[in-house]
Amino acid sequence: MGTEDSNKSKLKDAILSALRGTDGDSMTVNDLRKEALLSVQGDEDDKDDKKNFKNATKALEKEGVLTLSKDGVAMLTAKGKKEDKRKSSDAEKDGGAEGGKKRKRRKKSSDDDDDDDDQKMEEDEESSPVESSKNKTSRLFVGNLPFKVDEASLNEFLSGKMTHVKWITDINTGKFYGSAFVEMESLQAAADVVKSKNKKELMGRQIKLNFAPAKPGTTWPPEKRESRGNERTGGQARGTGKVPMGEKPDGCLKLFIGNLSYKVDDETIKKFFSNVGSEVKRARFLYHKETNDPKGCGYVEFWSTEACDKAATLNGKNLLGRPIRIDWTD
Repeated sequence: MGTEDSNKSKLKDAILSALRGTDGDSMTVNDLRKEALLSVQGDEDDKDDKKNFKNATKALEKEGVLTLSKDGVAMLTAKGKKEDKRKSSDAEKDGGAEGGKKRKRRKKSSDDDDDDDDQKMEEDEESSPVESSKNKTSRLFVGNLPFKVDEASLNEFLSGKMTHVKWITDINTGKFYGSAFVEMESLQAAADVVKSKNKKELMGRQIKLNFAPAKPGTTWPPEKRESRGNERTGGQARGTGKVPMGEKPDGCLKLFIGNLSYKVDDETIKKFFSNVGSEVKRARFLYHKETNDPKGCGYVEFWSTEACDKAATLNGKNLLGRPIRIDWTD
């Protein structure tokens, strides 16, 4: 199998894995793309990765394992659900037998020449997550996490061998995706948890674990044990709630606001900041180009630096039931 075919197969598996990890076997296409591409170390903003995702979903739709609605929702079909159950059942039944087959193959090859024996050994190692030469990384992708998860509960789930965690969040809104990258204390620890914990439940959700080598140029592991962000940005703390702000520009008059309810409008923002005596000059919300749906973030400008400073003190405070994320911006 060529590299291109292999990557396509991995992406299709990631798509199905993401759908099978949800409660209703369905997700919006946008959320599915984010999770699937994260799982295979893709970039949701890269045109080629987007095209590959689109081709993979179309192929799966053609195979009859998922459907795509006009409303932008991807859902597993009865065939897709049935295949998942069959694979899980086969894995449980044949786990020991599969290991036996590998041992028999190794034994049979012992009478062949050295080259054949080495080839068989390589095949066996590649099929084992513990010894695989392909998986020489202690960095893992963890998907389908419950939103209540924290560093302590995730570390306990990963057998207490986790040294760092980076919670994956939206670059604009700061919203927690329900996935993370983690660093394990050793290659063996990483391989062990992938083998023993993949598809096991944490707080009622089936967790997905994959090896995830850091991309070139990525600082890994992070300086702090717990951080947040995505592959292009950093930060401290996870999920929602109060997020530490960055460095304040001189004479700052504008703030970034994220994790907003889609019901927020200009009047709501003005009333919110008026609670600390800050008068809003103008507010600008961001929207998705394709659908014109709100992104849940935007920018607010104030008449004075003093008003901007006061407004910044509301970072992490609730607005329409959501802890608003605030940061300085030029």
